[in-house]
Amino acid sequence: LLGLKYLPGWVKLVWLFHMQHKGKNLTFDKITDDGRLWAVRYDGEGDNAFYILFDKWDDVVWLRQFFRDNWDDLSAYFKVTDINQAIEDTIEDSDQLQCLMLDLQPDSNLESLFHSLENFRISEMMLGKEKAKLKRTVRHSSWFRIYAIKLSQGVYVITGGAIKLTLKMEERNHTKAELAKLDKVRRFLLNEDIIDDDSFIDYVTTI
Repeated sequence: LLGLKYLPGWVKLVWLFHMQHKGKNLTFDKITDDGRLWAVRYDGEGDNAFYILFDKWDDVVWLRQFFRDNWDDLSAYFKVTDINQAIEDTIEDSDQLQCLMLDLQPDSNLESLFHSLENFRISEMMLGKEKAKLKRTVRHSSWFRIYAIKLSQGVYVITGGAIKLTLKMEERNHTKAELAKLDKVRRFLLNEDIIDDDSFIDYVTTI
């Protein structure tokens, strides 16, 4: 894998210095070698949104507390009554989703994984808001969501993700926060005259 996570420390400092010097608070890490998948690194965060997400989703202590805090939603919407089972399912789905995204083959189609955030959207839009989820069929549907901005066909910038246990994102604070991130990143890109993958690459290579 390439990206800031694997670059020498001095390179990261130069990158971040330029961003801060210009008054920006977002950087972007390349997640896949072919440049089809990127992730936002928010100001003050030690890593990008992609790796932070999967670290949490593989953390038994964090997951146990999350499901305790959201027990009513877990049992009401998904009919799951065993926290240990919920944790096991989460880690299993997390590993599978991470592999799907990191082990892309040249002919892999991210379009089959990502879909428009708005279920009613019927046409493409510039820098569309997207979601990715697994098609889980055992015991319950998947509650994982990865959120991203679509730069061009098959090219995405991940803004965050959530364990979504309710019908609408607006119903809970942790999913409302993901909506806010999508809006923030989309505004940032538009303000920098980024409208597709070509203008995005121009931006990240000339910071």
